[in-house]
Amino acid sequence: MTNHLRADFPILDRLVNGKRLAYLDSGATTQKPIQVIDAVADYYKTCNSNVHRGAHTLADEATTAYEGARAKVAQFIGADSSDEVVFTKGTTGALNTIAYGWGLNRLQEGDRILLTVMEHHANVVPWQLVAKHTGAELVYLELDDNYRVDLSGLDKIMDERVKIVSVSGMSNVTGAIGPVAELVAAARRVGAIVIVDGAQSVPHLPTNVATLGADFVVFSAHKMLGPTGIGALWGRREILNEMEPAEGGGEMIADVQLYESRWAPIPHKFEAGTPPIAQAVGFGAAIDYLEKIGMTEVRRHEIEITQYALDRLAEVPDLRIVGPTDVAIRGGAVSFELGDVHPHDVATILDQEGVAVRAGHHCAKPLMRYLNVPATARASFYVYTTPEDIDQLVTGLHRARELFGLT
Repeated sequence: MTNHLRADFPILDRLVNGKRLAYLDSGATTQKPIQVIDAVADYYKTCNSNVHRGAHTLADEATTAYEGARAKVAQFIGADSSDEVVFTKGTTGALNTIAYGWGLNRLQEGDRILLTVMEHHANVVPWQLVAKHTGAELVYLELDDNYRVDLSGLDKIMDERVKIVSVSGMSNVTGAIGPVAELVAAARRVGAIVIVDGAQSVPHLPTNVATLGADFVVFSAHKMLGPTGIGALWGRREILNEMEPAEGGGEMIADVQLYESRWAPIPHKFEAGTPPIAQAVGFGAAIDYLEKIGMTEVRRHEIEITQYALDRLAEVPDLRIVGPTDVAIRGGAVSFELGDVHPHDVATILDQEGVAVRAGHHCAKPLMRYLNVPATARASFYVYTTPEDIDQLVTGLHRARELFGLT
């Protein structure tokens, strides 16, 4: 599958520092197939216009393309209706929309927001801000020895004080898959709502919101072959109808008077201003591309390439994986340390070998402190990743060992 798909990604043909590009930074952002690039360009070439308000042909065509993309997102995640899908600027924007639209208006002193220590900053900082405004308390689940969320103490934490549970579907650092089903079941017993940060999980795992059981699922287009600057917030219709908008302006209103306004129906009441129309078109094209592959096949490939990577990395002396080694419980983001070499130095040497990886705290400083790891290097994979990419990574790591005197 992969070698055939690579031909769709123009950027993978380039050389970096005179070497074949091995792009292993898909956890940060994925590369774009020509089908997505062409869809965005064709929109600008043929029907660029603002949506919803115009009466001319270009406006009608742009509106059809924009709302058509929303319908594709809804179908991709198994939503009952496209009205339950809100376009946001990304996962971060979606989480802030929920935090301010729901949390700020519902929480009060004594309430609890339950998170895990493996969360991305985007699923921590908005709740810190809301907690400061409302008097609610943040509580955290820790990890077990296999880098998975430890549920052994859940019954002691999950009581009627917990109003919101927000959990990553898959860690962007350790690759561990979050215990969404268990947390949904526990939250239901106390009447709490559940939010799934699907930035890493939705692009990699088959996702059906109808069976998942959560109240909100959020994710970003750019991590699943689509453009930057757009993401999706799926929410249960009844909650979206009750929720206040977190941003005001044009488009999201039914009526505006001097001292009060009425909101437009969902999803438009959450989409103030001119939306990211071209990005939505590209998002729809990315979904078309993934559905043609099939998400079951996406997951199968990820398991296969991650296993190959773990096996090859095990051959590198002084290298330690920070995350589960069982591919059945993890995704394709593999963080590691190489002896006492700083991850930024590792990444710099790998770049000289044409290998692109991420280095640092990966917007998860609480997790890094919890693990007592200041930073890691991270190789992350997607549908275009090949064994040759992994081999190039391992060759580069041996080169780094030589340069830093680990041999």
